[in-house]
Amino acid sequence: MSGWKRLEAIDRRVIFLIMAVGIILPMIFPLKLPIAVTPEVQAVYDRMESLQPGDVIMLGCQYDPSTKAEMQPMAFNILRHAFRKKAKVVAVCLLLAGSSQVDKDLNRISDEMGMKRGVDWAYLGYKPYPATVIMAMGQDFRIPFPKDYYDQETDSLPIMRGIKNLNAVKFVVDVDATSAATDWLQYGAARYQFPFALGVTAVMAADYYAYLQSNQTFGLLGGLKGAAEYEALMKEAGDATRVMNIQSVVHCVIVAFIIIGNIAFLMTGGRMRMGGRA
Repeated sequence: MSGWKRLEAIDRRVIFLIMAVGIILPMIFPLKLPIAVTPEVQAVYDRMESLQPGDVIMLGCQYDPSTKAEMQPMAFNILRHAFRKKAKVVAVCLLLAGSSQVDKDLNRISDEMGMKRGVDWAYLGYKPYPATVIMAMGQDFRIPFPKDYYDQETDSLPIMRGIKNLNAVKFVVDVDATSAATDWLQYGAARYQFPFALGVTAVMAADYYAYLQSNQTFGLLGGLKGAAEYEALMKEAGDATRVMNIQSVVHCVIVAFIIIGNIAFLMTGGRMRMGGRA
């Protein structure tokens, strides 16, 4: 049997092993692959960079454990950047399955950055029917959230003094793996005309570029790539950068398999077999 014939008959477990090596090696020996920053991610970073100490932003977090691998790095980046600028964050979660996950993430980053709940950040929590909640927040945060996630009176939180509704914050960033992203655009930004940025999963991103082009959102983070671009701007390689490096290596391995497989197919007379003459 020729070398090409043996290659065609290779045990699939060998392929699985090569793929495993392609995943494990970049985890042990991190790569420093270049990351090109797109204008829509740069716009979010620039708006965050413009924050002054004491400014308040709104952060919507609609993700749960099933989508946190893609969405969590975005939320972490936004929180770290806001806290570094000494800005304050008011957060909500309009996804029941994600409310406890978002609580853990907010506490994790606030502890890391030395921020105090109720003073530097607030978590209003979850309420059902995103469109209704967003419209109510456009009038007054206290309508849907008389108390925060921790059962404290919203009016008792120092961060909420002087913050009545969505127009009282500098801008809103929604990190969203659900259809509530559209609700934020249609029932929030379009209705109340506040500056709005969006972070969505990679498969959702294509649907929201139209809103970016029509200036209904000033910036867009798409999946792990968008999060990795943000980390590049912050000059801090985090989870998104590490996973993107692994993906890049694995994609190269897959492309190599495709090329080698096609060469082997042609070298062993595959073209003739397909024509029925072999």
